[in-house]
Amino acid sequence: MPSDCVFCRIVSGEIPTELVHDDGEFVAFRDIHPQAPVHLLIVPRVHFVSMLDVPDPAYLGRLLDAVRSVAREAGLATDGFRTVINTGRAGGQVVMHLHVHVLGGRAMRDPAG
Repeated sequence: MPSDCVFCRIVSGEIPTELVHDDGEFVAFRDIHPQAPVHLLIVPRVHFVSMLDVPDPAYLGRLLDAVRSVAREAGLATDGFRTVINTGRAGGQVVMHLHVHVLGGRAMRDPAG
């Protein structure tokens, strides 16, 4: 766990936050700079810089299953939601710990970038 990784510090409890989901493998919490009425982050408990660093493709499947669960728990399944995985600086990744944004509560606009 990199000591300078804010998501590792949240996962470890060093930085307190209200978890809206915790299945033992992934946690979810509200983004501190929301871009939609509902803006949640799903974060693996294990530190991976990006999805490119995950050695087991099944792990990514479990991550997406957690996204489904979080979206349903947040009441977003009926009207829909957007998921975003930024990869690398040019892809818009700011925190270098794999995470998925779940945005909803309003109609999303395009283009996303």
